[in-house]
Amino acid sequence: MIGDWFASNAARIGELTAWHAALSVIPTVLGLVIAVPLAWWASRSARIYPLVVGASGLLYTVPSIALFVLLPQVLGTKILDPLNVVVALTLYSVALLVRVVADGLASVPHDTVQAATAMGYRPWQRLLLVELPVAVPAIGGGLRVAVVSNVSIVTMAALLGIPQLGSLFTEGFSLRLTLPIVVGILLCLVLSVVLDVLVHAGTRALTPWQQKLETA
Repeated sequence: MIGDWFASNAARIGELTAWHAALSVIPTVLGLVIAVPLAWWASRSARIYPLVVGASGLLYTVPSIALFVLLPQVLGTKILDPLNVVVALTLYSVALLVRVVADGLASVPHDTVQAATAMGYRPWQRLLLVELPVAVPAIGGGLRVAVVSNVSIVTMAALLGIPQLGSLFTEGFSLRLTLPIVVGILLCLVLSVVLDVLVHAGTRALTPWQQKLETA
């Protein structure tokens, strides 16, 4: 029976997994793009930092279901539009990443920043070529948390009928079948591990100097 279920649903499971991965990764990337300038701004002022970090942190307290229902009215999209999920998870990613990126930028040695300034780097050049590379280890850690969190939150969108691995949960519940639920949980776990490993590998690839320090 289990084999028959897998055989008849293999293509659909693959499609749901692909959708789930996309709905987890895209908002994480967009969240990072938005969080970097906000964090850079916050890290430049002790007065602005608590305001930006606090405001972004409040975003994470908004229930995901409420946000999924509210966004179509704000964006003018349909309730089943995946864009609603992307926007919602982008906001959650920003909430998680702003503090991490700001703290990472603030941890860059002052001497390094001064040296870059003395070499004629403009603020945006200093950010892209000096501060962000040094802060990559901290940012990578935040990205790992954000992408794994998104893998979990995406499943809630199944309650609105948006296809992804959470659809296996609602299907199993409605049909009173345990197998789809177990498969959905296992695939979410596997996807989380895979994405976490990829982000970690990317972080290490971008910081070869960090590896030399660890082995020194």
